[in-house]
Amino acid sequence: MSYHIPDREEVFELLKKYNQSESLIKHALTVEAVMRHFTELNNEDPEMWGLIGLIHDLDYEKYPDEHCVHTEKILKDLNWDPVWIRAVLSHGWEMCTDIKPEKRMEKILYTIDELTGLITASCLVRPSKSVLDLKVKSVKKKWKDKRFAAGASREVITKGAEMLEMDISDVIAETIEGMKKAAEAIGLKGDL
Repeated sequence: MSYHIPDREEVFELLKKYNQSESLIKHALTVEAVMRHFTELNNEDPEMWGLIGLIHDLDYEKYPDEHCVHTEKILKDLNWDPVWIRAVLSHGWEMCTDIKPEKRMEKILYTIDELTGLITASCLVRPSKSVLDLKVKSVKKKWKDKRFAAGASREVITKGAEMLEMDISDVIAETIEGMKKAAEAIGLKGDL
């Protein structure tokens, strides 16, 4: 059986069909950029990884209490490859799905989904409002304050870094690098 492999324009239109929130669109673009960055480190397909990052929260705005449930149905109805669908669903492991991240791509998506939120919040409280001059130590300092970006689960990020067998500082550094590549599109170029 052959499955539908979408292009970026199609995926972005699908995302916008289900999401009107500017912050959710920026989050999707952020995760896409970071996933593409991680392909450079892992010698993987940037298009596949990027599009999975872009679409990962497809149903979140319309169905926050049933997150991932509708995404699975939508993508199956569009005849997407089950490998892609599984990767998308795995980011919600133990939060809204029972699909444990197993492939490297899935583990990275699981980890950086939460981490990008913490990094974005860290940028927005900086004088520059930019990711371009953000340092790992600044994020780690904010990490310690559990009230700061409270929605970004430090437990998930830590568990993800352990699954990746990466030091948390390295995961933060690479995530920042990925976000820098899309700084303007995600609204984090700031004053720089």
